[in-house]
Amino acid sequence: MNPWPDTRILDLFGIELPVIQAPMAGATQSSMVIAASNAGGLGSMPAAMLSIEQLRAELTTIRQHSARPFNVNFFCHQPPAADEQRARDWKNLLEPYYRELGVDFDAPTPVSNRAPFDHAACEVVEEFRPEVVSFHFGLPEQSLLDRVKATGAKVVSSATTVEEAIWLEQHGCDAIIAMGYEAGGHRGMFLSDDLSSQVGIFALVPQVADAVRVPVIAAGGIADARGVAAAFMLGASAVQVGTAYLFTSEAKVSASHHQALRTARESETAVTNIFTGRPARGILNRVMRELGPICDKAPAFPLAGGALMPLRAKGEADFSNLWAGQAFPLGKEMTTAELTRRLAEEGLAKLLGR
Repeated sequence: MNPWPDTRILDLFGIELPVIQAPMAGATQSSMVIAASNAGGLGSMPAAMLSIEQLRAELTTIRQHSARPFNVNFFCHQPPAADEQRARDWKNLLEPYYRELGVDFDAPTPVSNRAPFDHAACEVVEEFRPEVVSFHFGLPEQSLLDRVKATGAKVVSSATTVEEAIWLEQHGCDAIIAMGYEAGGHRGMFLSDDLSSQVGIFALVPQVADAVRVPVIAAGGIADARGVAAAFMLGASAVQVGTAYLFTSEAKVSASHHQALRTARESETAVTNIFTGRPARGILNRVMRELGPICDKAPAFPLAGGALMPLRAKGEADFSNLWAGQAFPLGKEMTTAELTRRLAEEGLAKLLGR
């Protein structure tokens, strides 16, 4: 008999442990996904920053090294209309940094892009048939969603409010990630851009669990066994863990990101829009402090990062996004497999009072 008090996610995804390794673009490659899935959890491959060719190569590697279920994650944003004036105003705001670092201000601005789920990405899903397909910022158009479901994949998306969770259930999600305000990386918000609507995990998870019939996955501020046990007590059927996996040997993070994760104080994260144009939580650095974490001059997602690229090349720690959730000080050095198993084993022991 399975010892977990709620096995709906285990049954739905065909996994052994109710631990989902969060898809973290840039930091997660196939090696982390393989290790998490082979340990009994659900590995998640982020696709938003990969070309179709790169995504196909990563999924080929996963299938070659694991027979276990895995997840592929896509963004569902609408590409913004061109706004040349806003782009100029944003770059002008950054001009003092260009001068300070000796970067050519008049050179063409690089393009920062993240691809939304589209026909080409859907074809990759149809080719590789991942057991789970997750989305961020809502869901794709119905015709694409129907094609994903036709492959047999279970569909999941992130909700940051009860209203978003209800919307996702009504539009066909098989499970919902309740994303607390503590979580690192991009907020999954899609029905509103009002940050005052964002709710912490202890308030969000039980309300979402009460509002929907599908199983709920808790995300945000979970980095050890205590968080796993608490999530189940609040009504979750599984946890999705991101930042703790940044401390594993399979994580691909920059030297500055690695250093910040291990030296910043617990109070030094903030939700910011200056790196991409969309709210995301990361460790405070120079540009966040000097411009303010939220800047109304930042271009719409995902274009804000372009003008920062030349600065990042000169001063990485000061001008790079250092994504992390509020529980990052709880991170411990270990492998992805060790973390996956430890979260489950120790979390279950706490849940059962052992």
